[in-house]
Amino acid sequence: MSTWANLNLQDSASPLMEQLIFFHDHALLILVMITVLVGYLMFMLFFNNYVNRFLLHGQLIEMIWTILPAIILLFIALPSLRLLYLLDEINEPSVTLKSIGHQWYWSYEYSDFNNIEFDSYMIPTNELATDGFRLLDVDNRVVLPMNSQIRILVTAADVIHSWTIPALGVKVDGTPGRLNQTNFLINRPGLFYGQCSEICGA
Repeated sequence: MSTWANLNLQDSASPLMEQLIFFHDHALLILVMITVLVGYLMFMLFFNNYVNRFLLHGQLIEMIWTILPAIILLFIALPSLRLLYLLDEINEPSVTLKSIGHQWYWSYEYSDFNNIEFDSYMIPTNELATDGFRLLDVDNRVVLPMNSQIRILVTAADVIHSWTIPALGVKVDGTPGRLNQTNFLINRPGLFYGQCSEICGA
């Protein structure tokens, strides 16, 4: 979970988040390699005293700096497309949870059962326990099973919201009059904090 001075991603609690972290590292490695190569070329250019006076056009170098970026983009795009497919895939859910965004709280309904619904408000700072997390702890927590496919339906009652749990790699926009859904699986037990990840209504 997110703690003080944590500059890295949160520990993953779902296979989707593991894949997102792998893709992050993959893209970052490519960016570092590009930065090192361009930095090396610029550094060597400063100390190069030779000038080719007879160069009119460099078809070879133009081919290289056209084809090489295209290949690099393929190495980034193919894992990204696979990941986009995995994020949108809806498997057969064991549990369905409906989340409705309000200003400034969430209400939840367990759709598989009758009359199980509750509101979840953030605990005000002056009522927070000493071991609580400001702007993260709530009065009613959602309880979900581990190692089960979970579908979440997200909508909003008033303005646009965005329901997210970073450790699970889940982020769904809640729009009034529209029902969005996503699927995830929790592969380790724990307490995972989420929040509205955009300025509500903006």
